[in-house]
Amino acid sequence: MTDPRHTHMAARTIAAAALGRDPGPMTTAPSSSHHVFAGSDVVLKLIDTDGHTRLNREIALTPHLPPGLAAPLLDSGVHRLGTRNVRYACYARVPGTAPGMGLPGADSTTARVLAEQAVQRLLSLHAWKPTGHVAQLLKEPLDHGGFTSREALVTEVDALAALDGRGAVPRSLLDGLAAIAESAPHHALTNVPVHADCHWDNWLAHDRAVTALLDFEWARFGTPADDWLFLVRFSGPHMETVLDVVARATRTPVESLRSDCEVREAAHLASDLRAALQHPDEQAKLLTDRIRSLEELVVGRYWWRGPRRDRMTPTDSLAER
Repeated sequence: MTDPRHTHMAARTIAAAALGRDPGPMTTAPSSSHHVFAGSDVVLKLIDTDGHTRLNREIALTPHLPPGLAAPLLDSGVHRLGTRNVRYACYARVPGTAPGMGLPGADSTTARVLAEQAVQRLLSLHAWKPTGHVAQLLKEPLDHGGFTSREALVTEVDALAALDGRGAVPRSLLDGLAAIAESAPHHALTNVPVHADCHWDNWLAHDRAVTALLDFEWARFGTPADDWLFLVRFSGPHMETVLDVVARATRTPVESLRSDCEVREAAHLASDLRAALQHPDEQAKLLTDRIRSLEELVVGRYWWRGPRRDRMTPTDSLAER
């Protein structure tokens, strides 16, 4: 993108137009795919118009989401920045900060309180019945990397193994991934709206009260487990607590949730590993991180290391073949 100083000036100009007054001091916020600026009353996301189009998706969806779920959209459009055009979305700033990946600093009571509120907000999203162009938007193909069917996951794992000519991913981990794929459900439902990226960096909370869910760029039609994966997996030491909250709120057996989340994490890891192997020079860190996560999934039996660690998993069955 253009010079950061020019980007900051553009952000202030856009925010002032949206608010009808000077936005005051605006600081940059961390983001891996956008320029994000935050003021006392506004948050602005900017991306080159020739970049990915996911912000367009979020802009189109946000005004139609269930009330109180997301930050209100104040303005959006295209702004000329030097010789380039940038797409922007300007949101009202909602009170609170992100609890953060792994819920750092949260005690078990706080983790449960936040999870209970987050689950209720996600249930309102899952119960939403979009129609017209919004429903069509959620149906549009999106390479989300998640689980769609057993056949697709098996194919993805086979492609990963074929691509890994140098053996960057240990064979035992690929075998474990293949075992999870082979025992996956035949198909995944796509009958409810899901956020599909609702880890704890994408929530806001204030005084143990959840105030908003952010970043709807990956939203689509899916199944609730597509969201439970992110909420539970990124709860750090509170994983079992959050899993229990989801099970109670949805009246779903815990073992079913474990299985649903395990296969979805396997799908995301297979997709990310393939992308990392296709661009090894650019994605070295991604490859290292995902291999570590795959080891947790397969060797560490992440989804089964709690109270039911004795339960046989697809990985266990490899030893008996």
